[in-house]
Amino acid sequence: MPIKLALPKGRLLNQTARLLDNAGWGISGYHQGASSYRLESTRFPELAIKVFHEKDIPVQVAVANYDLGICGRDWIEELLSRYPSSNLVKVKELGYGRSSLLMTASRSAGTAALARLRARPDTVRIASEYPNLAESFAVRLRLRRFSIFPVWGAAEVYPPEGADLALIPVDTEDQLVDYGLLSVSKTLRSSAFLIANKNSWESRDMRQVLTSIYHSLAGSEDATPRSDQVKSPAKKDGSGVGPLAEDTVWLALPDGHQQQPTFDLLTRAGIEIDDYPSPSGNRRPTSKLEGVRIKVIRPQDMPSQVANGNFDLAITGRDWLTEHLYQFPSSPVTELLGLGFGGVKIVAVISKSLVVDSVEDLGKLSREWQLPLRVASEYVNIADKYARDNHLGWYRVVPTWGASEGFLPEDADLLIENTQTGRTISRHNLRIIDRLFESTACLVGSTVAVASPKKRKRIKAIMATLKAAVEA
Repeated sequence: MPIKLALPKGRLLNQTARLLDNAGWGISGYHQGASSYRLESTRFPELAIKVFHEKDIPVQVAVANYDLGICGRDWIEELLSRYPSSNLVKVKELGYGRSSLLMTASRSAGTAALARLRARPDTVRIASEYPNLAESFAVRLRLRRFSIFPVWGAAEVYPPEGADLALIPVDTEDQLVDYGLLSVSKTLRSSAFLIANKNSWESRDMRQVLTSIYHSLAGSEDATPRSDQVKSPAKKDGSGVGPLAEDTVWLALPDGHQQQPTFDLLTRAGIEIDDYPSPSGNRRPTSKLEGVRIKVIRPQDMPSQVANGNFDLAITGRDWLTEHLYQFPSSPVTELLGLGFGGVKIVAVISKSLVVDSVEDLGKLSREWQLPLRVASEYVNIADKYARDNHLGWYRVVPTWGASEGFLPEDADLLIENTQTGRTISRHNLRIIDRLFESTACLVGSTVAVASPKKRKRIKAIMATLKAAVEA
C-alpha cells in the first residue's frame, strides 16, 4: 500500500515546493496555478501525493485518508481544540509560513477593551474563520456570555459594528494598523508543520520519506522573513465609523472573482464606489450613496451576516442563499432582486471510472457496497438535502474548503459542485450525472430591515436603481 501524502495549496505552496525540491523529490506540476491535484515523485514513486486546501489537510490525516500532511499549525490546533483525541501526530515544525493568531478589537475600543468585555453582562460577539479556537479563548477568558460568528475569511472587517472581537491570522502586527484593529491577546504562533496519522506513524515504515525532509531542512536556511521584518501593503483605514444614524443601511459587496462584475453593475447603475476592487485590499470602500455604509466580505458569509443583523443588503450568489436557507428555513433573509451575472450550475459529479448513469444507480451501488456514501462539498447543507431527497441511504457529508474536484475518487464518491462550462470537471476525469439548479448573483436583504420604516426608503431606492441597470 502506498504512503499517502497531502500537500497544501495557497500560502504554503511555494515554500513547500522548495523544501521538497531541495529534498530531491523530483515533483513536477506543484506550483501556483497548477491544474492537477495528483502529483508524482521520481525519487519516491511509491508515494501517492494529492493537493488540498490547507484547512482540509488535518482532517484528512486525522481520519486516516492520508498518512502524512503539511499544513499550518493554526489549522492543526483548530481541529484539536474541538477533537483533542484525534489521531493526529505533530511530527516536525518546518520553519516557514510563520504567522500569528491574534484576538483583536477595534482601535476605537481602546487598550482596556478586553477588561471591559469580561465585565459585560450581555453577549460578546467574536468573528473568526477559526471558530473552535475562538470558543476556547472565550471559555478561558471566562466571558459571561459570548457568541461565535464563523466566517469564511476577512474576519478583520467585522469589528466594531458586526463583532466586538475578531480572531485573525497576521504575518505582522503592522497589519492591525491597516485594519483599524489592536491586539488584545496573542492566541497562537503558527508555522508550517509536518503531521502524521497516529496509526500510520506507529505501524508504517516512512523513514526514507521523513529523512529526506529532515536533511532538506538541515541543509537549507529558512528564507522566510520573521514577522517583525515584514511590512504589509498599506490599506485604507476606514474603520473609524463614528456614531451612525438609525436609518443607515449596511451593504455587503463580494470579494474574489465576483468583484469586477459587481463593479460593472454598480457603474451601469450610476453608483460610484471608491477603491473597489481595491489594489491594497481595502474592505471598507466608500460611495456617494447617502446613508449607506459598505463592507467587502466573502459571498459565503453574506446570508448569515444579513440574518444576524450585521448587514441590511448584500450581493451574493443564489447558491449561498440556498445553502443558508436549507440550514435555517425560517431565516429572515430573502432574495430581493436577481442580478443576472455570475451564472453557475450546481451539479452532482462522480468519477468517470464509476460505472453508473444516474444518481439512482449510485444509490443502488452504495447499498451494494454496504459502506457509507461519501458526499463531498463546500455546500454541506445542499449536499445533505440532495442525498436525503434522492434516498442515497447510508451517507456521510465531507465538508471541503476548495479544490473539491481533487477529492474524487479516493476521498469521496459524489461531489456537489458549481461549474460554468463543465470543462474543469471533465479535465479532472470527472463527469456530471445530475444538475440541481442554476445560480446567479442576487441582491439579498433582511426582511426586518426592509420592513423598517427608517430604512425602507433607502433600501427601495437602491433596489430600484439596480433593477433599472439589470434591465437596461
